[in-house]
Amino acid sequence: MRAVVYDQTGKSSVLEVVDRELSEPHWGEVRVRLAVAGVNPTDWKARSGTTGPAELPWEEIVPGQDGAGVVDAVGGGVTGVHEGQRVWIYLAQHLRPTGTAQEYVVVPAGRVVRLGDASYDVGASLGVPAMTAHRALTVHEDGPGRLSPEALEGRTVLVSGGAGAVGHAAIQLAVWAGATVIATVSTDEKAALATSAGAHHVVNYRTGDAAAEIKELAPDGVDLVVEVAIIANADLVAQVLKPRGAVSIYANTGGNEVTVPVRPLMAINARLQFILLYTVGDEALAAAAEDVSAAVADGVLAVGEEYGLPLTRFDLTQTAAAHDAVENGAVGKVLIDVADLD
Repeated sequence: MRAVVYDQTGKSSVLEVVDRELSEPHWGEVRVRLAVAGVNPTDWKARSGTTGPAELPWEEIVPGQDGAGVVDAVGGGVTGVHEGQRVWIYLAQHLRPTGTAQEYVVVPAGRVVRLGDASYDVGASLGVPAMTAHRALTVHEDGPGRLSPEALEGRTVLVSGGAGAVGHAAIQLAVWAGATVIATVSTDEKAALATSAGAHHVVNYRTGDAAAEIKELAPDGVDLVVEVAIIANADLVAQVLKPRGAVSIYANTGGNEVTVPVRPLMAINARLQFILLYTVGDEALAAAAEDVSAAVADGVLAVGEEYGLPLTRFDLTQTAAAHDAVENGAVGKVLIDVADLD
């Protein structure tokens, strides 16, 4: 089978397309023939050595956490998953040497989720973005720990960076759960995407006073902020957050250090919750997978420009270019076409 591998960290040129033997699933594992794989910022950051250990923990790595396809083989002890089942995959390469940038991937059965009738494009776009968004929406001290219709009824959610993949998923999940959603964006084009995703209000932070506009929309403050750029937005969230509100921080856009306005945040008993999907724990992962699947079954988390998430596509042999596209800030979701399984 074809696989994309790297045996050293560096630029995308370290990625190489090779032929590898087909692996058999062991106890508790399944093998999935992939139709589409998703590319996330963590893929290029790990490959480049920006994150993770300086020395690779394996001789070679196949990148890619997310994907969708058809179960091809089932190992011993696996229940609830069968050959021929359409599925989506999350954290395929977490603590493992092989991910979804290949034609077949073997993963623990717990990281495989039924896809139903949704497209493979939707399935490959879930994983890291949607499950991160789920976590971000469920850490509020006074809010729900799970998402479902009406779970966020009466609450206002501010989504920073509403045109990104996580922002898109956060908008769609929050609207599905009944929240009023305000999204911030940097351009008119991104405003149109956030609106298409379902945001009730969109604020362009580059053309006016974002805090004033948000406070006009939510005079009592916002309950929850899904934050992609806390380094730039710490003062903003302190101005618009409701007492006992929470800020879910899932990225370090702009650097690694932030100056926090302590007194304003202390005065309202704010909670700053940092989020990294890889360490949230099995219980949170299982809850996210279940709720995200329920949302997909309800027709939520659709992808494509008409739904606020443009798709940029590459062939498996172009995985290096796909990594570069994500690193260079491609708007929407970057996908790798692996095989036509329809």
